Amino acid sequence: MSEILSDAQTRTPGTLYVVATPIGNLEDLTFRALRILQEVDLVAAEDTRHSRKLFNHYGIKTALTSYFEHNELSKSGQLVNLLASGKSIALITDAGTPAISDPGFLLVQRCHAANIPVASVPGPSAVITALSIAGLPTDRFVFEGFLPTKQKARSEKIINFLDEERTVVCYESPRRLLKTLEMLLHVLGDQREVAVVRELTKLHEEVFSGQLPVVIDHFVQSGVRGEVVLVIAPPVRCVPVETVQQALVRLQAETVLPMRQIVKQVAKQFGLPGSDVYKESLQLKESEGQHEN
Repeated sequence: MSEILSDAQTRTPGTLYVVATPIGNLEDLTFRALRILQEVDLVAAEDTRHSRKLFNHYGIKTALTSYFEHNELSKSGQLVNLLASGKSIALITDAGTPAISDPGFLLVQRCHAANIPVASVPGPSAVITALSIAGLPTDRFVFEGFLPTKQKARSEKIINFLDEERTVVCYESPRRLLKTLEMLLHVLGDQREVAVVRELTKLHEEVFSGQLPVVIDHFVQSGVRGEVVLVIAPPVRCVPVETVQQALVRLQAETVLPMRQIVKQVAKQFGLPGSDVYKESLQLKESEGQHEN
């Protein structure tokens, strides 16, 4: 059984806590995340105005400082110095898990380089949340972040999806979604399955999936609003269909098994009685004999 640690054991001075916050529904903040945000000396937030809504909702009084894409190079150094002096800091983004297509990577990297402890406080992630409800294969997937904004670069990226055997997850802006779907159709063809997952955990959450022409038509009709996660299924590989006689010929060529064992294997493959497959083998033998004559 896992050990439940006390507050004194879990909050350590001089530690950076990477804290996941709700991606929509404010009730998705974990008990541990709430406690850490209340107890640390400082919270570094992507947008302090946005995070203030969460803080007000839960009555969190901890001081906020901004940490975003355009100041992280300089600000990360300041935060590392505070951590080195013994201050505990929580890192949050506007929504979801920090450093996942959001600021945070550089600060975490610098903390490791300075031997400053980094602790995860896991929770919501748009990538995993979208995958869990998209209805497309989830056993293997790759996350591509935001697709390139320029058309040529986006096209080159999408070409890589042609033979990608894993499900692809991307972030996309609502104003570019239709253009991206049309480019996917042009490159990947009209049989490819996709799911558009919108407004995760919010009032108007939507999952719309299907082959690309159907999905495009839906959003042409309804319009696109809100935060979007795009999930692209891998291509469906067509398995060549062979006849019983073709299977017999193939196994004869591929193995050194006697015909009676080949017959058993083919009967199992096709779910047929062994006697039926044996008759096919006799016909095959007779046909081969006629060709020899």
